[in-house]
Amino acid sequence: MIRCLPALLPMALCAALASAAPAIAQTPALPTPIAETASVPTGPRSDLHAQVLLDRAHFSPGQIDGLPGSNQKRAVSGFQAAHDLKVTGELDDATWQALQADRVDVLARYTLTAEDVAGPFQPVPDTPAAQAKLKALGFASVEEALGERFHADPVLLRTLNPGVDFSKAGTAIQVPNIAPSILPKAARLVIDKSESTLRLFDAQGKVYAQFPVSSGSRHDPLPIGTWKILGISRDPTFHYNPKLFWDARKGEGKATLPPGPNNPVGRVWIDLSKPHYGLHGTPEPGHVGKTESHGCVRMTNWDALQVADAVDASVPVVMQE
Repeated sequence: MIRCLPALLPMALCAALASAAPAIAQTPALPTPIAETASVPTGPRSDLHAQVLLDRAHFSPGQIDGLPGSNQKRAVSGFQAAHDLKVTGELDDATWQALQADRVDVLARYTLTAEDVAGPFQPVPDTPAAQAKLKALGFASVEEALGERFHADPVLLRTLNPGVDFSKAGTAIQVPNIAPSILPKAARLVIDKSESTLRLFDAQGKVYAQFPVSSGSRHDPLPIGTWKILGISRDPTFHYNPKLFWDARKGEGKATLPPGPNNPVGRVWIDLSKPHYGLHGTPEPGHVGKTESHGCVRMTNWDALQVADAVDASVPVVMQE
């Protein structure tokens, strides 16, 4: 019985059902970026611009929010190391040049479709028993769904589009100008506890992608060592057993939770040879790299899906301090 889970929602995992994840549509660049706001600058060489460029370069800043923070700094440092730049975590001229800042607009235009706004959208209940009654743990709002599609904080999307009705098909909105692509197969995967990162290495030993993670806690420490990948399940169900968690709520019983982006392990589960442990997504992308987990390695759903596409049973998983 798999026992890891985001710290804010203590649950346990079990075998999962797999299904294909939807592709993220490409979007054309806007002719000009919108005006900068007091809270989130959108111009060239802004933090938002950096996060878009890092995401496109596969050195993920996690959830794009346009605000400087620890995940952005980790992504910059990882990008600098991989490109033989001085590692400072700061956005200096050499780093901007390597990111090709002058070639990519910060924002792109996207037109909402009937499918985007159709839902169904509903709040996710707080308790496992209530969640188990649903057919799927889907998005709570169209903004949350769009946030996952464009790797963005829903608050950022609302800030970029003041006064816009996100429930109306045909509405044009402005979104981070990401460019999702499939990663090459990894030769090795390394999770670094001290840096809260997951890195993919090629056959020559070079890092070509990095993602922020939450990994372990004092109650459920990260299992240091080298492990094998046993299987990958997309859109898994989730089997909650309160006996496996130190912080389970009194009186809770076992429950089987349906799949969906707000499932406790998100959109994908990568099963490891260490019993009860795996790599997975999360319903709380803004917490990745900033809160503890119940032992497993937690990423944003979009990062977890990219990692899942880049690994198989032949790729060793190294967990280190």
